[in-house]
Amino acid sequence: MSQKVLVTGAGGQLGQELIRSAPPEFDCVGVDRSMLDIGDPKAVVALLRREKPQLVVNAAAYTAVDKAESEPTLARRVNALGPANLAQACLELNTRLVHVSTDFVFDGESSSPYCPSDIPAPVGEYGRGKLEGEREVLAVLPNALIVRTGWVYSRFGSNFVKTMLRLMTERDELSVVADQVGTPTWASGLAKAIWAASSHPALGGIYHWSDAGVCSWYDFALAINEEACAIGLLGRATKIKPIPARDYPTPARRPAYSVLDKEKSWKDFQIEGVHWRRQLRAMLQELLPDHKEKNT
Repeated sequence: MSQKVLVTGAGGQLGQELIRSAPPEFDCVGVDRSMLDIGDPKAVVALLRREKPQLVVNAAAYTAVDKAESEPTLARRVNALGPANLAQACLELNTRLVHVSTDFVFDGESSSPYCPSDIPAPVGEYGRGKLEGEREVLAVLPNALIVRTGWVYSRFGSNFVKTMLRLMTERDELSVVADQVGTPTWASGLAKAIWAASSHPALGGIYHWSDAGVCSWYDFALAINEEACAIGLLGRATKIKPIPARDYPTPARRPAYSVLDKEKSWKDFQIEGVHWRRQLRAMLQELLPDHKEKNT
């Protein structure tokens, strides 16, 4: 018997990957922000009462990190109030909730991977809102599942990989920050991890997920260039210059180190981590058909 799942944020990178990779035992209904404002508690309750899902996966988020500094109220509506509304509705209907959060709940001052039990200390509005959302969810639903992730990219939407590919076709040289370290996360792999976790109904609390390995944004850009050239997605190599974050100022401060410890997730989700470079290669292969069609 299949389990009905409501996926919020279905128009985003992760939401689209969740919908397309859902195992047969999960019957997905996806809603995007045009269909549901999760910041509206009445709309949230009405939708859940109508759809009656056994599971809600909240992939909706305000992810414009820099804009959050100038739009804190809007960011908080989606990242804090929205999850709180979903948790209250799930409590009323006895529905399980999986909520996606971020590595930005940490300040980046660590020199070793962050464990789920480490104390958060966000340095910007985006991270503060996401942390508040986590706490709101767990206050209402202590058995809810929180999955923190970071550096997400996919074939859908806007992200670092697609931006780099565009710039690499336009410029001979790029400068990329080399002193911010984390781990890229292919949204397809994250979706598979969430489905794996959802298959274990007893799991709850905070978990971390990204792909395996560690890199800087500079390392990531180099890999994008090398892998894209190797499969013909790019026609030539681009010179990439490493720079410190201070040479690329942004409205929002970003953690210098945001590597997440996934040991608990690998064990409890019963899946193995895949190295970020292998995942990058797989995602770039997905872009090839459209690239070939565009150039024929």
